[in-house]
Amino acid sequence: MGKIIGIIREGKKPEDLRTPLTPQHCVEVMNFFPGTRVLVQPSPFRCFSDEQYVAAGVEVKEDLSECDILMGVKEVPADQLLANKTYLFFSHTIKKQSHNRNLLRTILAKNITLIDYETLTWEAGNRIIGFGRFAGIVGTHYAFLMLGKKYGYYTLKPANELANYAELLAQYQGLKMPPVRIVLCGDGRVAHGCIELLRKLRIHQVSQEEFLEDEYNKAIFVHLRSEDYYERKDGKPWDKSDFYKHPEDYRSCFKPYYQKADIMLNSVFWKDGIEEFFTHEEMKDSDFRIKVISDITCDVPGPIPSTVRSTTINNPFYGYNVYLEKEVAPFQPNVIDVQAVGNLPCELPFDASIEFGEQLVRHVLPNLLIEDKDHIIHNATIAKDGKLMEKFLYLADYVN
Repeated sequence: MGKIIGIIREGKKPEDLRTPLTPQHCVEVMNFFPGTRVLVQPSPFRCFSDEQYVAAGVEVKEDLSECDILMGVKEVPADQLLANKTYLFFSHTIKKQSHNRNLLRTILAKNITLIDYETLTWEAGNRIIGFGRFAGIVGTHYAFLMLGKKYGYYTLKPANELANYAELLAQYQGLKMPPVRIVLCGDGRVAHGCIELLRKLRIHQVSQEEFLEDEYNKAIFVHLRSEDYYERKDGKPWDKSDFYKHPEDYRSCFKPYYQKADIMLNSVFWKDGIEEFFTHEEMKDSDFRIKVISDITCDVPGPIPSTVRSTTINNPFYGYNVYLEKEVAPFQPNVIDVQAVGNLPCELPFDASIEFGEQLVRHVLPNLLIEDKDHIIHNATIAKDGKLMEKFLYLADYVN
């Protein structure tokens, strides 16, 4: 007998507009996996309306208690979790995020099977599914938006005021970009989303040597990976695996880049113990050139001292006074402007949902609904039958 999948209404505030499955994807699931039904909980916020699901032949229903599998995007409020179900959503618990401790406790208490999108990985370890591409695109767009506001070069609308990605790109037609120098840090989905927009805007990519040594009369960017801005303290060769296991043995060597860059795009994976790119004191130095920071991955605390808090889509920017070491109004002289929105893909919800749903239907659901032959689902399951799975036993002290 086929499974019943429910698409839940997003309960976390502010409401997320994205959906794991669009109306078309729901139809595909019911066609590709015979016997499977998809129900959708009504929502006034979802980027695809209830009427669009109904028009596609998908049942919209408030009560999802008959469902075997429930899917959302953001964390589900603990009081909305249904016992003994299988849930898929971004739980934000695997880094022991304190604000979600009660969520994981409730999942265990209610015998919920939790499969986190973030833990769905291929055998090599790279993630199968995510919204990172659109985080990179929107975060890069914000950097240019801030630059325009700060110096009056041009005016751009934020992504959330536009219909889709195509409309975002259309804003740049005929726009003359000033000769700014951009440093992009990171090498995952987010970074490649940044690179996608930079290339569409014809921003010239240069090598590390060219970025540090040459002058340009046009906008340029350099792409750095972790081995380019961290080095071993003892001078031994770089080892990426060792870096993440023993970050205390490494130090930042980012200084030459902050002396040359106007804009910083941060899309790195960060964990406790990794040294900051630069210190508060370094930001006060006269040779610290960066004036705009788009902190796309937005870890607080994290690798960038000026990211003192995350921001929201409605109020995405703040200024940072390096001498006072505190937040001030943005777009003032001698202030570094920061964006640190924690849910950037939500600004292009249609495009992001379409791509996410395609990945979900193609790569995840066959393993979930037919056969988990590569153990993709098993390896991504954080909790089951009231217990943490072996791979996630390190979370025991977190929930206890």
